[in-house]
Amino acid sequence: MKAIKIILGIITALVIIFFATGLIVKETAYTSEVEINKPIDEVFAFFVNPETLKKWLPEVKSFDPIEEKEGRIGSTYKMIVDNQGQDMVMIEKILAYVENEKMTFQFDSDQMLKVDDFNFTSNGSATKMIQHSTVKSKSYMMACLFPYFKGMFEKQSQEYMNSFKKLAEN
Repeated sequence: MKAIKIILGIITALVIIFFATGLIVKETAYTSEVEINKPIDEVFAFFVNPETLKKWLPEVKSFDPIEEKEGRIGSTYKMIVDNQGQDMVMIEKILAYVENEKMTFQFDSDQMLKVDDFNFTSNGSATKMIQHSTVKSKSYMMACLFPYFKGMFEKQSQEYMNSFKKLAEN
C-alpha cells in the first residue's frame, strides 16, 4: 500500500509539473547556424528565391502570395505544409528585410505562432547564416508540450539549414 501511494504521488507530481509548464513557459526559443562556402550576395539571393524554397524545405507543398508589398516587409503568403501526412495551412508574413543581412518571417497556423529571424554575415568568401526562432502555442495543451519538444525543433531547423547549405553550395 505504501508503494502505491509513493507511485501515485510521483505520477501526481509529474502531472502537475507538466500542466504548470503551460502556465510558466510562454514561448520556446532556439538557434541554428550554418556556414555556407559562397559569397553573401549569392547565398541571400538563393534564400529569398521562392522557387528554391521547396528544395530545402521538403514539407512545403505550395507557396502562394496573398499580398506582396514593395520592399517585401508586410508581404504575406499562404503555405501548405505536409505535417506528418496531414496538410497544415500556414500564413507567412515578412516582418523584416535587409538585403544581404536579415530576413524575419512570422508563421501563423492553427496550432502555433512562430518567428524565424535569419541573419547573414560575410566571412570572407563564405557566409554565416544564423536562425533565431521562437515558437508560441495557441492552445494551453500545446503550450505544455512545446518546451519538451525544443530539441526536436532545434534538430529540424538544423537539418533544414544543412539542406539549404548543400543546395546553395551546388
